[in-house]
Amino acid sequence: MYSSIPEVEASLVRLAALAAQAMPADADPAHDILHVRRVAALASTICAAEGADAAVAVGAALLHELVNLPKDHPESARSGDLCADAAALLLAREGVEPVRAAAICACIRDHAFSKGVMPASLEARVLQDADRLDAIGALGVARLFATCTAMRTPFYSEVDPLCRTRAPDDRRFGLDHFFRKLLKLPGGLHTAEARKLAEPRVRLMTDYLAHFEQELRGT
Repeated sequence: MYSSIPEVEASLVRLAALAAQAMPADADPAHDILHVRRVAALASTICAAEGADAAVAVGAALLHELVNLPKDHPESARSGDLCADAAALLLAREGVEPVRAAAICACIRDHAFSKGVMPASLEARVLQDADRLDAIGALGVARLFATCTAMRTPFYSEVDPLCRTRAPDDRRFGLDHFFRKLLKLPGGLHTAEARKLAEPRVRLMTDYLAHFEQELRGT
């Protein structure tokens, strides 16, 4: 499922179970255990194509949402740091070797878009790519509107829904998140495999926006 190496697969299955237990009970649908499992599966796919260490990259994917502050929280950008600290405690309790645990936590610490950090290791780049892939495409659109609902913001600006004459503000309008973040993500992907996986997702998003605009026009 996560690795072709039996010992690594067993350790990742164990981490998957621990992540499910440790996830906040009130995690929103954009950052819940289903999101975690999707990112882990994407990380596994990218690891296989790019030769990355699945024990580290997939392990980090499984633990990367132990802490996630809401988008409108004043310290939201610290989620990765707080999550890495929580992951370090979990990995220490599990007796994971310190070098591997440190590598997993380093991936988690710098994966977030909002932190704006270039990951140092291949495994950290894999996690960032996998997490960003789950933010685009059909699931990305679903996650966008789940977050929009959680923040109680309108779906779009009635004046300029596609941000043609104004700067996007995704704290005020849900659709603005396409222009503030989602359409920018593919250009920042690190691995060839992730870029390949992104292509149909980007097409879906651009088609979605075209249909959205048509429906707003009543056509």
